[in-house]
Amino acid sequence: MNVQNADLNGKPIVISTFAGCGGSSLGYQLAGFRELLAVEWDDNAVETFRLNFPDVPVYHGDICKLTSEKCMELAGIGYKELDILDGSPPCQGFSTAGKRKFDDPRNSLFMEFARLLKDLQPKVFVMENVTGMIKGYMKQAYLQIIKTLRECGYKAKGQVLNAMYFNVPQSRERVIIIGVREDLGIEPNHPKPQGKPITPRMAFKDCPGDEVKPLPEWMKEAAKFMDAGNYNHVHVLKAFLRVHGKSAGSQNTKLLSWDRCACTLVKSEIASTGIIHPDRERYLTIMEMKRITSFPDDFQFYGNRKAIVSRIGNSVPPNLMKAIAEHIKVNILEKANERSQTHS
Repeated sequence: MNVQNADLNGKPIVISTFAGCGGSSLGYQLAGFRELLAVEWDDNAVETFRLNFPDVPVYHGDICKLTSEKCMELAGIGYKELDILDGSPPCQGFSTAGKRKFDDPRNSLFMEFARLLKDLQPKVFVMENVTGMIKGYMKQAYLQIIKTLRECGYKAKGQVLNAMYFNVPQSRERVIIIGVREDLGIEPNHPKPQGKPITPRMAFKDCPGDEVKPLPEWMKEAAKFMDAGNYNHVHVLKAFLRVHGKSAGSQNTKLLSWDRCACTLVKSEIASTGIIHPDRERYLTIMEMKRITSFPDDFQFYGNRKAIVSRIGNSVPPNLMKAIAEHIKVNILEKANERSQTHS
């Protein structure tokens, strides 16, 4: 068996857990990988995934009920044949937007990822999560996660990467943990920044038209007291209180600047909240959201605006994962293949 991959077409192979609508999957595809299986339980996410990746098998259900034997059967692989196991376990329990409870039951889904990792023994794993997991007392949870991953037989290293340095027109920091199976003898490492941030002015150039969601009149007035590109919550809160007399929704409201990289997209638009277009008259269109998260214009989403915003906000930006996957392919998988040939 070739150490680099088990794909007869010469492409490295990947299984994506917690696949969502396919942000990571698209990144791997753009990097020249072939996805053997996607694991996702959310109905809308699965519908969206299947619209865009009709040839990728999907396990539509609870990962807790997916045995490693069934996983290998669905993917058509054997023990140690997989190149990458990818996963973004639900992160609400670690999120800085929440209370960051160490024992949040949603954090336990990480253990399901670790279970499959231990049983499948891929050459590499990639795990993405929010930066809240390395802040304050939650860092203890992060250290336990790293310890658990290493006990599965891997050298593991985490690093904070900001998507805006990887051809994504959005500032979005995430912890990326990369692990390499110990017997391969290669230290895990991360990609270097690839370029300067892309502004909305550049990202929205020639953007196709789409359904517009206008601002309510009070929000138009509040926007006059916001500095475009100032994503500080206190700044927005003052504008809300000055015009509306209420703070509700200020946490999820930002005003983009034409010439500063966009903020992280929120996963929901609660009442009259959301990301405001630089012209201060409306919220971003779905097409503009796709642009600043690096989804291609022809990527299809299923459902209404609420569902689509949730899908986009929860997704790993495709171009960020593309950069990670390309880096792993060249700096880990190809090196492992070369070492295998040298010792054979």
